[in-house]
Amino acid sequence: MKLTGRTLPWGNLTGIRPAKLAMGMIESGMKNTEIAQEMRERYLVSAKKTALAITIANRERALLQDIDYEHGYSLYVGIPFCPSICLYCSFSSYPLKLWAKRVDEYLDALCLEIRETARMMKNYKLDTIYIGGGTPTTLEPYQLKRLLEQLGESFGFDGLVEFTIEAGRPDSITREKLETIKEFPVTRISVNPQTMNQDTLEIIGRRHTVAQTIETFHLARELNYNNINMDLIVGLPGEDISKVKYTLEKVKELSPDSLTVHSLAVKRAARLNMFKDKYQEMTFENNQEIMDLTQQTAYSMEMGPYYLYRQKNMKGNFENVGYAKVDKAGIYNILIMEEKQPIIALGAGGSSKLVFDHGKRIERVENVKDVTSYIARIDEMIERKRTGIGTWL
Repeated sequence: MKLTGRTLPWGNLTGIRPAKLAMGMIESGMKNTEIAQEMRERYLVSAKKTALAITIANRERALLQDIDYEHGYSLYVGIPFCPSICLYCSFSSYPLKLWAKRVDEYLDALCLEIRETARMMKNYKLDTIYIGGGTPTTLEPYQLKRLLEQLGESFGFDGLVEFTIEAGRPDSITREKLETIKEFPVTRISVNPQTMNQDTLEIIGRRHTVAQTIETFHLARELNYNNINMDLIVGLPGEDISKVKYTLEKVKELSPDSLTVHSLAVKRAARLNMFKDKYQEMTFENNQEIMDLTQQTAYSMEMGPYYLYRQKNMKGNFENVGYAKVDKAGIYNILIMEEKQPIIALGAGGSSKLVFDHGKRIERVENVKDVTSYIARIDEMIERKRTGIGTWL
């Protein structure tokens, strides 16, 4: 501060899980006031962020009270295809039109991994399933059905606390796909606008319209989906507070059940970094005023914060926060942030986290990211899991 004249909202914390720090202190028996003092004095976290981290840690603890950390686990299933690749994206995503002919082949490999992994985990209780990506709804209805049937057949859906499908891009969602998903006990989906400003959607390479987002949301409600999340990104190119405010007003009109607000983090692999000269005239604005506005809007929609995480290279050094109405929080999101139980990840780019020794140790088992390699080396991916699970769990 003395040298730069700047204060950082998260003080000297560099990790991605500040709420995990607060959670650890709660579990050690410290009072909220003692935790707040420790975070402010030792880690130089601002009063506002300290309050946010402690609020979230307490809510997370209440939400996880019935989860068995020792004998339970969660499942992540990755579908790495997207209608188009966004400007800021660094995930393992592949444009569908180039890969459409190989999706069934990918599912062959994925279904084999599902069958074999279910055998390895037969002595553990499956708590949550999260199908993410990419964009899972790039799959055709028959492909979605095949995937969900295989999950049901291999793992079973009894006793699930939560089953999420990240439907994601509105241009990938159809009535038939939503009806197919409805045949299974999926409890939570997301319809992700990122922004409700059409010009920004075009800049960032999302090929859907604001109207499609609204239509898709209404369609999901019509089909009795009662737990819909929406993802937003603040700090997008050219978006000042007035544009963010417009997005929030439009989202509030739709009234989703939860809202995840991401601060733009441009990673090394994103095209935004690769073609800096092309985008250098764009402004990227994120500040405390914008973060406060997102929080106030969430509160006005009767949502409270329930999880948060940070990433490197975030605009303004802020955070991503999930807000949810009562009983609509994403349990999987909390479990992956708090690292309380194993998360087994299937599919290309999947990174399994094996949590053991009463949460004191974590080992990772990685799948290759490249789709062609994943298909060709599926037996090797399965053996990696078998070795990891056999050794550490």
